Amino acid sequence: MKKKWLLAPMATMILLAACGEDSTKEEATKENAQTAVSSDKTDTEKAKKNNDDVYFKDNEAKLVDLKINITKTKVIPVGEKGNEYGDKPVIAIWYNTTNLSDKDIDPTTAWSVVFTAIQDNNPNSINKIEVGSLPDDRFLDTQLETIKKNGTVENAIAYELDDLKTPVTLVANQGIGGEELGRQEYKVK
Repeated sequence: MKKKWLLAPMATMILLAACGEDSTKEEATKENAQTAVSSDKTDTEKAKKNNDDVYFKDNEAKLVDLKINITKTKVIPVGEKGNEYGDKPVIAIWYNTTNLSDKDIDPTTAWSVVFTAIQDNNPNSINKIEVGSLPDDRFLDTQLETIKKNGTVENAIAYELDDLKTPVTLVANQGIGGEELGRQEYKVK
């Protein structure tokens, strides 16, 4: 009979110890979950802040390393100044590029890395339009010059239009293959 009474308290202690382990594990799991939620919240806040820091709106694309501000757009018919050599009308875009980093950035490469031009006149596929000749001779010698940190350089680009009805949509991405920052439509009439 004494043996049974000894076993009962031992079984109770083992059971309590096991419950204690479970509650310790449970508390650790809760702490880890709270840390993960807190970390996720911090990561989300950082991502939101980064998304607020990069954008394309109101004719301005801002990325981490550079900023491009579109200052003027104009449709230039074939044969007119700025489109003397083309066989299609073009939409010419003048813009300022600001280097926000210590990296080597030139205005032409910066534009081509950030923007794609689309004239959505094909019901079956995306119609990316081709770059035309430089529409402003002032930039012949400066279009590939490196911009100093915090410096701003003016430049221009032209895209060959497929028609004079369908607007051109500029799509800004965070670099080649990067996340889309926004898009804006420009009339060609």
